[in-house]
Amino acid sequence: MPTTSPPSRTTVFTIANQKGGVGKTTTAVNLAAALAAQEIPTLLIDLDPQANATSALGLEKTEGRSLYGPLRGEGEAAEMLTPTAIDGLTIIPSEEDLAAAEIEIAQSENYLSLLSRVLAPIRASGDYRAILIDCPPALGMLSMNSLCAADSLLITLQCEYMALEGLGQILRNVERLKTANINPDLQLGGIVMTMFDARTNLSRQVVEEVKAHLPDKIFKTLIPRSVRLSEAPSFGQTIFDYDPQSAGSLAYRALGEEVITRFGLR
Repeated sequence: MPTTSPPSRTTVFTIANQKGGVGKTTTAVNLAAALAAQEIPTLLIDLDPQANATSALGLEKTEGRSLYGPLRGEGEAAEMLTPTAIDGLTIIPSEEDLAAAEIEIAQSENYLSLLSRVLAPIRASGDYRAILIDCPPALGMLSMNSLCAADSLLITLQCEYMALEGLGQILRNVERLKTANINPDLQLGGIVMTMFDARTNLSRQVVEEVKAHLPDKIFKTLIPRSVRLSEAPSFGQTIFDYDPQSAGSLAYRALGEEVITRFGLR
């Protein structure tokens, strides 16, 4: 498959789904770690006030350590850059105050492009080859800002039929942003099928249905339903540190390679 971005630029990915519990944060954290392990300088932005990506990397929620201030015009996003225990992976963490941004952003001028403006200096610095944004599980102001700041949308889709309804909704929002010329270059970068259970017909049927409608967008790697993947965040570790030989670890490593190839990150 041809690459969708030239090697010299920073690519911003939004990882989103308006439904919770679909492996969105698990994918954001482990994909970011997989890219960093392949020497792709990576920044993970935790844009969810629940701060699950922050804690999954072993960091404590700290008042004032999020994009809440910069989104309000107080300080710079670069001041929030925080190293992690993983070489090549930096995070902008989250904390509970970020929840207030959902309301305050709507009162700002050109509110949908606010995050894009805040991140512009980091993007222009060239310090990161990939920037991954983990969104809240809702299509609110933070998630919409994330879509406006991104080059590519990565959708995590649970292998259940109800998940297909949510897929249509988020794709319609992408088209609205493009036709309204708010982010005309936003692309659907790919669909990550999560919580796949090879023992059930349902999982296989959902994957086949997505392939039938969006054959060139679904990633080949299927993320398995895994207790180890669910356990790792409670220890503040990625799956690669928690259980490096597990099926989840192998899957996210393979997904990282797919993303690197598809978007020409090397």
